[in-house]
Amino acid sequence: MPRSPTVEVWLSQPRQLFNSFDPSPFHEKDLDRDAEEYIVGSTDELPLAQDTTLLIHLPADQLQLAQALDLEKSVHNYFAYRREEMRRRLRFQFREGRAALAIGFGFLVVCISLRQLAFSISDNAIGRIIQESLLIAGWVAMWRPLQIFLYDWWPIRHRVRIFDKLARIPVRVQALPPSAP
Repeated sequence: MPRSPTVEVWLSQPRQLFNSFDPSPFHEKDLDRDAEEYIVGSTDELPLAQDTTLLIHLPADQLQLAQALDLEKSVHNYFAYRREEMRRRLRFQFREGRAALAIGFGFLVVCISLRQLAFSISDNAIGRIIQESLLIAGWVAMWRPLQIFLYDWWPIRHRVRIFDKLARIPVRVQALPPSAP
């Protein structure tokens, strides 16, 4: 049976995993920015559907502290928090998209109506320029909602899925081999 891929982190002490400026208890503490980027980036390189393990290497004398800190619970809490943060961001993105769609569609209707009015008033070159300008302006107003609904939400949804995976990832702590003299 093939072994699941592993994201490995080497530390000299468990506290290196956490943001030193965060005064929260360890189970609620933020991860260090570099540690988070490394773990997320390494996980992102692996297939999301594939089980993955986070392996934290520590000196043998730090294993008892790591066990007391319950690193697995801390990692899970942190990434569950980040997942919920990204879900809120996604909901906000769609709310913004709906507002942009309403505004853009309303503006498009006004532009098309004014274009029809311009057709009935003038059929010379300046009239045609105004007519085409109104049509272009109306469709340009639809750019942002289309961008939101077609493209902008995908990276956020991907982050939600990565954080969801990391909120459940098995975390193992392993002693570093003793260094040679």
